[in-house]
Amino acid sequence: MTIVEHSPALAPLRQARERFLSGRPLPDGVPDEVLAAWRRARFFGVRHDLDGPVHEPEPPAESALLEAARPVLDRIAPALGHSALLLTDERLRVLWTTGEAPGDDRCRDLSEREVGHNSAALALRTRRRAEVHGPEHFLDVWQDVSAVSVPLFAPDSGQVLGTVTVASGLCAGCGPHPGAALAEAAATAVEAELLARSRTAERVLLDAYTRAAHGPDRAVVALDGRNRLISEAAVRLATPQVLAALERSSTSERASGARPPHDSRSPQDTGCGPVLERSRDAGGAPSRERPAGTGCGPAVERSYSVTLPADAGCTAEITPVRHEGRVLGIVAVLEARAAEVRVPRLAPRPALALAGGSVPWRHAVARAVELARVREPLLLTGERGSGKTALARELLGERVPLVADAAESPELGVKYSELADGRPLLLRHAERLAQPDVAALNSLLDEHPDVWLLVTYTPGTPPGPCFQRLLDTLAPRSVTLPALRERPEDVRELLPVLAPRPIPGQPPLAWTLDALRALEEHPWPGNVTELAHVVRALAEHRRVTGPVRRAELPDPVREGPAARRLSPMEHAERAAILAALRRNGGNKARAAAALGIGRATLYRKLRGYQGIS
Repeated sequence: MTIVEHSPALAPLRQARERFLSGRPLPDGVPDEVLAAWRRARFFGVRHDLDGPVHEPEPPAESALLEAARPVLDRIAPALGHSALLLTDERLRVLWTTGEAPGDDRCRDLSEREVGHNSAALALRTRRRAEVHGPEHFLDVWQDVSAVSVPLFAPDSGQVLGTVTVASGLCAGCGPHPGAALAEAAATAVEAELLARSRTAERVLLDAYTRAAHGPDRAVVALDGRNRLISEAAVRLATPQVLAALERSSTSERASGARPPHDSRSPQDTGCGPVLERSRDAGGAPSRERPAGTGCGPAVERSYSVTLPADAGCTAEITPVRHEGRVLGIVAVLEARAAEVRVPRLAPRPALALAGGSVPWRHAVARAVELARVREPLLLTGERGSGKTALARELLGERVPLVADAAESPELGVKYSELADGRPLLLRHAERLAQPDVAALNSLLDEHPDVWLLVTYTPGTPPGPCFQRLLDTLAPRSVTLPALRERPEDVRELLPVLAPRPIPGQPPLAWTLDALRALEEHPWPGNVTELAHVVRALAEHRRVTGPVRRAELPDPVREGPAARRLSPMEHAERAAILAALRRNGGNKARAAAALGIGRATLYRKLRGYQGIS
């Protein structure tokens, strides 16, 4: 690495910064992003000379990120040379640092509000690797510092958890930073450790659930805030109200998980009398009883009862699930109350069009509901199977519309007189309308712009001039529904809605964590419609009991998504290859022969799809 006191490439920017700080006009050529960052620092009141006390942020009480990253960073630290390595959290508080920190090492908060422009703040904002060199910084103490930062992402949600930064003396030129590869490697290793720990946590919860659910008649629920495992015997008892109460208990346990576990020995064994903790609900009534630690002897977890809603029909005995001193979740054993053992409890299903809590989906639904309050034309666009027709029917509520489906008959065959009594028209697959009907629809909207019309449209081939005019007319009152791959977190909410009602006495479909992960990772080119076909096929044809396992899913779903987006023809070809490999036990020669292609062709296609092992 070459260190220079004043890089010629940065000299114009250094002069521009001096002019900015002195309030003089700036020369041309200052990057917009750097100038905007300097202006934000001035707006936040950051002193470029760090005059006065430096803000010391309140460190987090415990940091799962630091816990996972520390072993990785300790292994990397010896390779630093004359550089510094820093770890920040999502608020840009410095959690860990080592090496020779150039400039001023008093900055324990790298947010722009405290220190102005820097690589960690830029990486957090852009969600990608970022470099800041010398005079691009706002602070005087960092004028001879080059830094590169890489964001850290949560393995399950994709949320930014923090950053890894390598800082050094000013590098020759403006980039790339010599420590960029080291920062990328550190971030990759930390994310791998986070993933391993999250999977370990899932295994610990699954092991605790398996131990508790011995026997087919034992009603057991395990929760950790993200996952729910429900035994067949617990399906009838685990109503939404019961699950909500158990989720609250799980949240409470995780929040207070730092306390020591309870003593497992009886008072006779320890020589200590029994102690009972009683917590109270908002009304002051006791809400649960738990045996408290006696402070004598070795400590392990002990179960306690929790008070459920009066109409729950069952009681719950809860045991915290702890791993490496931290509470991950709870396992609850449910017992039906004698008076209500035979009372079935079927929770009402939400409408399919409203199922899903992701931000893109809720935003689209809220926009559609707002527009539907006015009885005027409404255009719903989106990929095939994304839920356009289901949402349109939900928006109409109790009203029975006239329905015209251009996919069944391209001739519209609906006259305005049929709509004059205020009856809505639902026009499906507008992209398949014949040219005369497109023209008639344009004329109808010209003469009656307030006609009550709901149109579903799937973009595809470029529209002609006449159809484009129709789209332009409807554009001000249009809503685009996101594809299922853009809202994978909604898959778990859609599964119970898409599954058919179970036969009386039979449990509904349940899913293993591995199967849920495969469903969430699949791109679903057919969107909700494709997911519905998979769920219904499993519900109707599976011959085994218990939660659905990954091995039972269709080949393309089980094997994971391809490395790139495939055309419909490529999807069909990939599915055929997967089926042939499965039928032939993974033997590529026999699979190629069954498909009627050469082995070299099969290997080439496998490399092209990259998602097939």
